[in-house]
Amino acid sequence: MKVVTVIGARPQFIKAAVISRVITNTPGVEEVIIHTGQHFDTNMSDVFFEEMSIPKPQYNLNINGLGHGAMTGQMLEKIEEVLLKERPDWVLVYGDTNSTIAGALAAKKLHVKVAHVEAGLRSFNIAMPEEVNRILTDRISDILFCPTATAVNNLKNEGYNSFDCRVMEVGDVMQDAAIFYVNKAIKPNSDIPTDFALCTVHRAENTDDEIRLRNIFIALEEVAEITPVVLPLHPRTKSKLMFLGYDFQNSSIRFINPVGYLEMVWLLINCKFVLTDSGGLQKEAYFFSKPCITMRDETEWVELVENGFNTLAGADIRRIVELAKKAIDGDSLDFSLRLYGKGNAGEIIIENLR
Repeated sequence: MKVVTVIGARPQFIKAAVISRVITNTPGVEEVIIHTGQHFDTNMSDVFFEEMSIPKPQYNLNINGLGHGAMTGQMLEKIEEVLLKERPDWVLVYGDTNSTIAGALAAKKLHVKVAHVEAGLRSFNIAMPEEVNRILTDRISDILFCPTATAVNNLKNEGYNSFDCRVMEVGDVMQDAAIFYVNKAIKPNSDIPTDFALCTVHRAENTDDEIRLRNIFIALEEVAEITPVVLPLHPRTKSKLMFLGYDFQNSSIRFINPVGYLEMVWLLINCKFVLTDSGGLQKEAYFFSKPCITMRDETEWVELVENGFNTLAGADIRRIVELAKKAIDGDSLDFSLRLYGKGNAGEIIIENLR
């Protein structure tokens, strides 16, 4: 069986590491990796392959820095060329990026079966490019690997029981990764204070909205006066802040360069709580038993909110600060719940593809 895996962004590298490890140990399965180049910065891409021992991609399309339409269109064209050459049994796509929908479309139009890992997630905000990508990818997939019961129910509510596809709850491959890599964590090459809050900001809904971005960083500066805030700075966020004239020199926030996954694991293990607009980091905070404040108006990971592990703050300055103060006080949470499976999602996925 030949599987073509399409990846292009940080969370996909982590998931691909899990699946590639399983494939390596499974006789009769061959994997061909296409890296679209969506994350082109060395610290955002190459480092993940190196530190997580992901096989080097056989194809690197180097498509980045474009608008959604141009990027997706070029990916579709180039992925189709690879599929015509490789003739795989399955195309495996992850999550909700432009790489995801391009890989699924290219495969479907060539009548190659599509498997979607992390299927069934919904933020119910169709203005998000990620929401469009995940909905369309789900609809044309032959098998939908859902991380949670909530994701399965979302698909049932959309009528997937009557579609020609399989829907399976398999758990979350990100949890597989957290379990496997926890003992391989690496401290970033930066001066990291104790009892810090770990923060990331990169979502387009925040970085492309000047008011939201200003409010978030006003709040983060206020939080940083109470407890250290460590923020690996995404290249897009940095450029947007520079455009706004942000005073990095006099900021109270501890900015560091983008980090690899093993460094992020170290930060998660050692932080007190998490502030983020990342979908993946919301779950990773839970995996490492840290409360999370999400600077978005909605989340796909509703079970984290329902169980009190995650709280939505939007771009509300006062709410972000008040929730941070509450997290500093350290309310006890029961992280023993198994919301995302048993850490064997990768094995279940490959067995079902076979």
